[in-house]
Amino acid sequence: MQEIQTITASELKAQLANDNDLVLLDVREPSEHAEKNISNSLLIPLGEIPARISELEPYKNRKIIVYCRSGNRSGQACAYLGQHGYNVTNLSGGMLKW
Repeated sequence: MQEIQTITASELKAQLANDNDLVLLDVREPSEHAEKNISNSLLIPLGEIPARISELEPYKNRKIIVYCRSGNRSGQACAYLGQHGYNVTNLSGGMLKW
């Protein structure tokens, strides 16, 4: 199994200031997303990713930063998407560190 790339909240904030080509994917539930999220992020809850992976097809050649509350669900999403050829990075610590 390939190792999952990670990024810290401060590294991501710096990248977002300079790189508008990043894709942000929130894998939390809609209620969590409504409470607090990173602006312009896509919302696909972890359990729906296999059924909705086609929605990510337009971003296959871009870097996708995946996040959740703490980094666990996003880690699972990264493992799954990585197996399907996506360039994914997990936000370590998730929204708790954001």
